[in-house]
Amino acid sequence: QVQLVESGGGLVQPGGSLRLSCAASGRTFSDYTMGWFRQAPGKERELVAAIKWNGANTNYADSVKGRFTISRDNAKNTVYLQMNSLKPEDTAVYYCAAKYYTNSAGTYPYWGQGTQVTVSS
Repeated sequence: QVQLVESGGGLVQPGGSLRLSCAASGRTFSDYTMGWFRQAPGKERELVAAIKWNGANTNYADSVKGRFTISRDNAKNTVYLQMNSLKPEDTAVYYCAAKYYTNSAGTYPYWGQGTQVTVSS
């Protein structure tokens, strides 16, 4: 019921920046908590950042805190992940995900197809 499409990935040198975008459609975007996940080859998928429906509350993985910023524009049905000071260990496929805002502890049922981020010199 919620379709998500990520974009903005690519190849960047260490210390560089990228901004990922996730365009949502199908439901009322402002009713959903949005998250960014990533998965490196051979590793478990991990939560990178999440943002509540109104943007008032965000949380980040310790590994990206201070470097990444999640934001959303409900008028554009879009969530962003600004990625600064990128490191090689940030290399992964990044996924956008959504869950209804009342689902505080539950898993994310809606996922995009992912966008590749590669950090290498």
